[in-house]
Amino acid sequence: MAVIIAKIAVSAAIFSIDRPYSYLVPESLADRVAPGVRVTVPFGNGNRRSEGIVLSLTDEAQRDKLKRVEEVLDPEPVFTPEQIKLALWMRERFFCTFYDAARAMLPAGMWFKSGERRVGDKRQKFVRLLIASEDAAELARRKHMSAPRQEAVLEFLSAVGEAAVTDVLEFTGATATSLTALEKQGTVETFFREVYRRPVRAFTEPAGPIELTPEQTGAYKGLLALLDTQKAAAALLYGVTGSGKTSVYIRLVQEVLRRGRTALIMVPEIALTPQLVEIFSSHFGDSIAVLHSSLTVGERYDEWKRIRKGEVGVVIGTRSAVFAPLENLGLIVIDEEQEHTYKSENSPRYHARDVAKYRCVRDGALLVLGSATPSVESMYAAQSGRYSLFTLENRFNAQPLPRVMIADMREELREGNGTAVSSLLRTELARNIENGEQSILFLNRRGASNLVMCGECGYTFQCRNCSVSMTYHSVGRNLRCHYCGWSEPVPEECPECGGKLKFVGVGTQKLEEELNELFPGVGVIRMDTDTVAKAGSHQKLLSKFKNQRVPILLGTQMVTKGLDFSNVTLAAVISADQSLYAGDFRAHERTFSLITQVVGRSGRGEKPGRAILQTLTPGNFVLKLAASQDYMGFYEQEIRVRALQEVPPIRDQMTVTVTGLDEGMVLRGCVHLGEMLRSAAGRELTVLGPAPAGVAKVNNRFRYRLTLQLENNRRMRDTVRRVLRDFCGDSQNRKLTAYADADPLE
Repeated sequence: MAVIIAKIAVSAAIFSIDRPYSYLVPESLADRVAPGVRVTVPFGNGNRRSEGIVLSLTDEAQRDKLKRVEEVLDPEPVFTPEQIKLALWMRERFFCTFYDAARAMLPAGMWFKSGERRVGDKRQKFVRLLIASEDAAELARRKHMSAPRQEAVLEFLSAVGEAAVTDVLEFTGATATSLTALEKQGTVETFFREVYRRPVRAFTEPAGPIELTPEQTGAYKGLLALLDTQKAAAALLYGVTGSGKTSVYIRLVQEVLRRGRTALIMVPEIALTPQLVEIFSSHFGDSIAVLHSSLTVGERYDEWKRIRKGEVGVVIGTRSAVFAPLENLGLIVIDEEQEHTYKSENSPRYHARDVAKYRCVRDGALLVLGSATPSVESMYAAQSGRYSLFTLENRFNAQPLPRVMIADMREELREGNGTAVSSLLRTELARNIENGEQSILFLNRRGASNLVMCGECGYTFQCRNCSVSMTYHSVGRNLRCHYCGWSEPVPEECPECGGKLKFVGVGTQKLEEELNELFPGVGVIRMDTDTVAKAGSHQKLLSKFKNQRVPILLGTQMVTKGLDFSNVTLAAVISADQSLYAGDFRAHERTFSLITQVVGRSGRGEKPGRAILQTLTPGNFVLKLAASQDYMGFYEQEIRVRALQEVPPIRDQMTVTVTGLDEGMVLRGCVHLGEMLRSAAGRELTVLGPAPAGVAKVNNRFRYRLTLQLENNRRMRDTVRRVLRDFCGDSQNRKLTAYADADPLE
């Protein structure tokens, strides 16, 4: 007798055993089970109840040994056939399970329970991770048997970062006891804040027609010609800061909507979203949906439903917005395309650019990558003819680029200035304050001091869980690890010798204090992860800076990109060397991009701009090229270095990481895995390492890494996948975790 058999991707199937599993569909559920719905099924020897996604249905002869589908979770499919194909592609491309790929496409919470969300209280209790999301996911796996409810909470928060406690308990089935236990372990913390069901947007007056400069018009017409082909295409829009790339995006979106198609606009930082939403709302009204991680679970779910129902034509969001369920896509724009935030650090370890390319190929859409400092990979693709290249060489208001001045911090130290503010910067800030003009200062380190040490014996405070020094935070006077979240109070004296403690280095907290001492009574706004934890904090701080004309805005990377304030005439990089000497081949590229972006915040209105780079190495060629805003000069030097090193984009790289609680076991496992890879791939693969990760121990787990130089094609990915599965399936490695990254950024 023929029966219905469902092929199901099961959430409990780890990477080494991931495949579609066959289940018998009971007659009572036959009219509800369909491809794209989620179900619960028994899995494994213990028949543990697990969630799954139906991939396909077949009619087969009766098979007595098959387990049965237990429950259908959705009244209708939540995945379209095209989304199922995308998840299968991601599974192959990014070394993840099908379920991991599929759940990345849904708004958080839908993996655990479907149906409408109730409106939350005006003031709600929230919970957030205090450890890195990657480590939370790993800790969740280790709690699988001992504390399954804690596992569910950690799994949920590893994806969303933070959520209302009511959402966490409802979607995971956990209890307040589980949250309390995790809070005592220092893994999460709870706090209160105001929440709203829908993203709050300021009212914006409708804007008039976009008027493009001749240079912008040339780029627009070239991009429009690609759009007219109705075939998949990719283009790089390289334009100096302030050249008006956003105006070109808006004209393209208008044309796409006119043709009855949809558009997706992506930004790298949440801080950029409010300003971009305000601009786009003035042109497209309420036909816009917003997707980013600062929305509550309910807000994200509502926006996702509006998109899925076809009620919006434009979606604006950060990395995960690349999965927005837009139909008939005509355009995807990835603004500031060089930013690392477009790459996911958790499984699936995808880059939004790659997923965008897939969607453009599927829908015959145009992909536009925009930047003032394109990634070396993107410019190489443009120079090689794989992308079309369009260039905006001038600012749209015809203003010159800011005049850049170098402050040699070695001279400052010789003259007795031990603060983070050079005499040059102090003079220029005073000038701006006197003239009623504004300044933006960038320092990529939060906290007060990056190191507390004993001035007598040299003792430093190391995190008990990680191989890093702890950062001092003056608010609360505590030491905090920025990797695992562990914190402890600062003692009055050295715990080793009783000596006096010294506070070394400067973070944003300390810089704020120094500015308040130098300019008492002058307003200073600080933007870093410590000040923007609340929903809407980005928008409130930026609105305050703009509307109240607060003289100084200082912050981490969230103040470096996309901000457009006409009254800002001074920008400064406090420590230009900070990222320059990091130990990976993209250090120069990241530094050049950061400096260029910071400099570009100045002089965007009618007044000319200035910028200051504070450095201990003023002769460095990267700093000199950044000071002159010479991107092509930098690119030409950098691509020659990449060719000598045989690193991307000249040759592909992958990394394979092994983690575990015992360092010796991790190192031995990594050595063995390298031998397995060499044996399987032969001369087609070069294996470098093992070597410890940049931070060798995080949350008590050691991390060693292999770097693979190869051609990133399907055959080589299949080889790496097969070796990983053999390694993970070996009982000798049951205490180790291994994973691959097909496109590592470090």
